[in-house]
Amino acid sequence: MLIEFSLGNYLSFCERQTLSMTASGLYRELPHNTFATDLSRLPRLLKSAVIYGPNAAGKSNIIRGALFMWDFVLNSTKRQVSDPIDVRPFLLNSRNTQEPSTFEMIFIAEGVRYQYGFAADRERVHHEWLLAYPNARPQRWFERYFDRSTGQETWNLNKKFLSGNREVWRDATRSNALFLSTAIQLNCTSLRPVFDWFDKKLRVFRPHAEIGRELSASLCQSAEGRLLVLKFLNQADMDVEGIRVETRKIGELGMEDLPEGVRNALQLEMSGQEIIDITLERSTADTGTTVQLSWESESRGTQKLFSIAWPWINILTEGRVLFMDEMDTSLHHHLVRFLYGMFHDATANKGNAQLISTTHDTALLDNTYLRRDQFWMVEKSRERCSELYPISDFDIERGEALQRRYLEGHFGAVPALKRFKEWG
Repeated sequence: MLIEFSLGNYLSFCERQTLSMTASGLYRELPHNTFATDLSRLPRLLKSAVIYGPNAAGKSNIIRGALFMWDFVLNSTKRQVSDPIDVRPFLLNSRNTQEPSTFEMIFIAEGVRYQYGFAADRERVHHEWLLAYPNARPQRWFERYFDRSTGQETWNLNKKFLSGNREVWRDATRSNALFLSTAIQLNCTSLRPVFDWFDKKLRVFRPHAEIGRELSASLCQSAEGRLLVLKFLNQADMDVEGIRVETRKIGELGMEDLPEGVRNALQLEMSGQEIIDITLERSTADTGTTVQLSWESESRGTQKLFSIAWPWINILTEGRVLFMDEMDTSLHHHLVRFLYGMFHDATANKGNAQLISTTHDTALLDNTYLRRDQFWMVEKSRERCSELYPISDFDIERGEALQRRYLEGHFGAVPALKRFKEWG
């Protein structure tokens, strides 16, 4: 369960910004869009959040920030000591280029609230910390801090909460790697719930990437999995009666039209690799004859729904947290509502999975489908820094037309368009 995600000095975000999944106690509408954590002193959490903003405002950079943090936690120990960290600070002022980027997530794992974060530039990790709240009171489990002025690194490893070879884990942690990742690699059991939350509970769909076509196809290899994907597609009114998935090796493909030298080079380079052919089956309206339609003949919307079928089913079943960029691309508004609705449906979402997505679908604003505290805005400041804020910061009357107010610019986060002038 995600409570907060914060990032600062990363891409277009020059100052620390925080996305909170805490439900406002001021709103009583749509209680099924929230859930209780069963932790004392912690309010209900939201099952989803929607992020709006004009193009180039920085919406996708929130997803990229979550992706970087997730990847660095899982893979920082795989780099060599001389490898740069692939982190990109805010570049539009000289001060930020010299400072590390910061990332922090507050989440619940195995019934305990954790607060984990780090600050890093391309050369090294400057700061890393972990706090736990098993009894609603903070416990600082570890902290490392690099002092630029002295070139020394200070460590605080709390022996009360970290049992095991703490000094070995510390000495094995490279400057460009995380202590969390290193300690886990060296069999630290105390930190396992924290690492496993990133590994098993957090998922980030890369911006503009094809999401899970191969994953959905692999699910369709079994009869049970195929029925799940069919059910998912047909609940979304795709009218699909069957799915066929075939795997072929590259060498089996027809390349007769290519020059012999090119054909031989390609087959040698890609020998043994496989591609997946996906065919969706429908029936004719008059005779009921089965018709097989190739992947390429399907619409972008159908392709996208098939691609997210397995991730959606898996995330909801396992109670995971999903960050996703531009979920509405190629999808009708009603389909977007359908996908959000699965997260809000207690039957479909028994594990309290959460969805954080950017969107341009303003129609989501003007209905009784999402709560006011589920809407977030991103816009650029005069200093060209991305700023993230909830729509609940504004004075909004219950039942007010949020879509109209947003498009009129009352909440900011809309394009500042200029009148067109003749060329030349």
